[in-house]
Amino acid sequence: MQANANTINNKKKIFNDPVYGFISIPQEIIFDIIEHPYFQRLRRIKQLGLTHLVYPGALHTRFHHVLGAMHLMSKAVATIRRKGHEITEEEEQAVLLAILLHDIGHGPFSHALEHSLVHGVSHEEISGFFIQRLSEIFHGELDMTLAIFKNKHPKKFLHQLVSSQLDMDRMDYLNRDSFYTGVSEGIIGSDRIIEMMNVKDGNLVLEEKAVYSIEKFLVARRLMYWQVYLHKTVVSAEFMLIHTLKRAKTLIQEGKELFGSPALLFFMKNDISCNDFETRPEILDAFAQLDDYDILGAVKVWQHSDDKVLSELSKRIVNRDLFKIEISKSPFTQERIEQIKKQVTEKLGLQTNEVEYFVHTDILTNNAYNEAKENINLMMKSGEIIDVSKASDNLNISALSKPVEKYFLSYPK
Repeated sequence: MQANANTINNKKKIFNDPVYGFISIPQEIIFDIIEHPYFQRLRRIKQLGLTHLVYPGALHTRFHHVLGAMHLMSKAVATIRRKGHEITEEEEQAVLLAILLHDIGHGPFSHALEHSLVHGVSHEEISGFFIQRLSEIFHGELDMTLAIFKNKHPKKFLHQLVSSQLDMDRMDYLNRDSFYTGVSEGIIGSDRIIEMMNVKDGNLVLEEKAVYSIEKFLVARRLMYWQVYLHKTVVSAEFMLIHTLKRAKTLIQEGKELFGSPALLFFMKNDISCNDFETRPEILDAFAQLDDYDILGAVKVWQHSDDKVLSELSKRIVNRDLFKIEISKSPFTQERIEQIKKQVTEKLGLQTNEVEYFVHTDILTNNAYNEAKENINLMMKSGEIIDVSKASDNLNISALSKPVEKYFLSYPK
């Protein structure tokens, strides 16, 4: 008996988190999931990809983030229970696991991976495949977790706590990314927002007095997008990495031998779709081997490739010699783009079909609040439910619900 008690105690670990202080692991299965190799992989994936090339402190990982989101979820569960709504022990465990595993399907440098290594498969879908696999490994204990994650559980508010416009994911990443980048505009009052949470007709709502805290949350989100997530230098670096991986994949599929880890080469040689994840169990295991180190290790070696495009792009990423990027409120003219392509082709001695890897134009969209998606609803003192953009007594939230688009043109200096 004594040995068993010690085993249980050993699983009640405490993490010291720089953002929230001490985070405890409330249940044994959560400890077991954290210990699993699928989950430990998140230690090897940076939360903000190449953002550290702009903000040197942004080296925190997805492992940090999901533990923080789980901590906030435990607070939200306690608040909702205190207000008289039933959340069973089983539901609490399931929703904590759902937020803990919501990012497990992220690959290294997510956007680069989704553009280059898999096709038409989102990280949310891959997270679902991982949760399903873990439930099989743990004899069905994550079945309810999967139902909450996929919004198939009857208590809709549990899914809304995991994935909505005011979920524990966003609450943690704004606070955490702000902390590690040093961009103080992202700090939000997560404790106050969680304290204002309630449930009405099975859906997550916030009490009327939370309106200003939500407004600050949405403003913080918009500012963090422009200053961090869509910072023009970060965007430049991300597109360079996307094009580096695309070039490598093209060369490999043409039969050229390139350096890469077995996991990376598997996804380079094969065009993997959502159907492959569903029908071939080995695909998920191969994906579970991929992390930042596979990509960065390959890019370091590709600097010395005899392919000019791959070598040039790789050298620039490794040495932070990033492309210039211009931002505009209106699209760049075709004449301007062609002029830049001509200059770059001549300067780097490229073939006509190679310049596409070096000159890129696209749109950046910043949408802090999307009224068309699952809304943030306020419960007024009268009991009436109102969308937050209609309830605010000033125009801030209405303005924040309108997406802002900017055009960019990226090319070598």
